[in-house]
Amino acid sequence: MNTARIVVLVIALGAGGVAAYLASGFDNKPAPVLPVAEKLPTVEVLVAKSDIGLGQAVKPEDLQWQAWPAATASSAFIRRDSRPEAQSQIAGSIARVPLMQGEPIREQKLVKADGSGFMAAILPAGMRAVSTEISAETAAGGFILPNDRVDIVLTRRLKNPDGANNNNGPTGGNDLVLSEVLLTNIRVLAIDQAPKEKDGQNAVVGKTVTLELKPEQVATLSVGRQAGTLTLALRSIADANAIELSAEDLAAKRSGGGVNVIRYGVQARQLTSQK
Repeated sequence: MNTARIVVLVIALGAGGVAAYLASGFDNKPAPVLPVAEKLPTVEVLVAKSDIGLGQAVKPEDLQWQAWPAATASSAFIRRDSRPEAQSQIAGSIARVPLMQGEPIREQKLVKADGSGFMAAILPAGMRAVSTEISAETAAGGFILPNDRVDIVLTRRLKNPDGANNNNGPTGGNDLVLSEVLLTNIRVLAIDQAPKEKDGQNAVVGKTVTLELKPEQVATLSVGRQAGTLTLALRSIADANAIELSAEDLAAKRSGGGVNVIRYGVQARQLTSQK
């Protein structure tokens, strides 16, 4: 065997040995062990299994227990360890507000009807539901929907005592038109018999509106209905949490600042006398 063949054979054997050494993984370091994530403690809370609409009677199958991080579980949540029979206990309650799927159940959002009607069940304690007539002209063209907030404006027409001696204007100066804000920041409970909007509609033209009033506001509204025409002025959603003026505050404001008077089509501010 000549020298060249011996050299080639030695090189081949050396290369094979190196390849075998590398393939054996002799100097490969073991893969680092990833730290195991610490399991957060959880509690089982009662949640809505599916969407629950406003006024819907809750059934046991509408609810389910779901694991929830203990650190973020509110004290208002219903926990299985403290109330294991809550599903059956809550059954029959009426939802005062819509509940979304997976939302934890809070008893503040439910009310037991105890045989009462739907409106009586969802009406907050101390409040009254009162209905009055509306039209598209007196209800913002139908853009007032349940749960909106409105101001109630009274417009009345009075006979001008000086009308007999005043021949100005198209009506002979016989009438005065006065407008004043009776109530502010009033919640709309329903339009006709619908306590919520249907199919995402953004306008409802109804014949009656049901309002959420305090007991002292009921009398103010009743007097206003007999005195003239009531108009609902839709409030911006940004003003929903504005400070509400009481009936006494509004009365004092009217007596101190007067009312709007429209005479012959021209609006003016008329001051009322103070005793």
